[in-house]
Amino acid sequence: MFNFFTSRAVILYDEWIKEADPRVEDWLLMSSPVPQTMIIVGYIYFVASLGPRLMDNRKPFDLKNVMIVYNFSIVAFSLYMIYEFLMSGWANGYSYQCDLVDYNSPRGLRMAWTCWLYYISKFIEMLDTIFFVLRKKNSQVTFLHVYHHSIMPFTWWFGVKFSAGGLGTFHALVNSAVHVIMYSYYALAALGPAYQKYLWWKKHMTTIQLIQFVMVTAHVGQFILMKDCPYQFPVFLYVIGLYGLIFLVLFLNFYYHAYTKGKRLPKVLEQNGSGHHKREV
Repeated sequence: MFNFFTSRAVILYDEWIKEADPRVEDWLLMSSPVPQTMIIVGYIYFVASLGPRLMDNRKPFDLKNVMIVYNFSIVAFSLYMIYEFLMSGWANGYSYQCDLVDYNSPRGLRMAWTCWLYYISKFIEMLDTIFFVLRKKNSQVTFLHVYHHSIMPFTWWFGVKFSAGGLGTFHALVNSAVHVIMYSYYALAALGPAYQKYLWWKKHMTTIQLIQFVMVTAHVGQFILMKDCPYQFPVFLYVIGLYGLIFLVLFLNFYYHAYTKGKRLPKVLEQNGSGHHKREV
């Protein structure tokens, strides 16, 4: 019986993978979902078990300089991805409505490459959690934090493999812009108290996140109202829409408790003086 289901699964996978984009086949991590799955499993094991045990009898690492370089590097990388997303479609031909995946033109290939860069950036951002562990900030390694950093690269593999372009990439453009703001804040904060006066916009971070999820949800939600939009893989749009709604609800709840009711932030949401989710999305 086990062999029957295993064989059936292999057959279904072989049929399904025939629909993949051949342009990305030879790009790093794109030939199969297995390598990325191993990386993600290793990440979860390290931050949830191995890392805290290794650090149990050690002093926390002083990673100030490393984090300054890391945060500013993420800012630079995000700016570059914004430029590429714009030039490969969002400021160069896309209508912000029924934009399909372009599998044929040089501009479509540029968009696919930019999507792959965004996918790779999700692995780089796993360092957020690893830094928490090495600095013994274990209270900040919450389920939602680890879940987000695990699910993003996993789902984006399928996006790049099958549907690297069009409607489904708008949220990556917006998220890259938000990351410029977020990681700029964390880089300046890591520089020390002398730079606190430049962080007056900290209180607007949650509002920026809310705007992000409203924009993403509204944009992808257009697809439901469109009668004749032949987007090639609509399942990805529903995944993006669901993801946007979930985080919109989480942030509205955070905003209500932190600002409307004026309560102290729950400990699991605190991070460097700001909300936990602000770093992970």
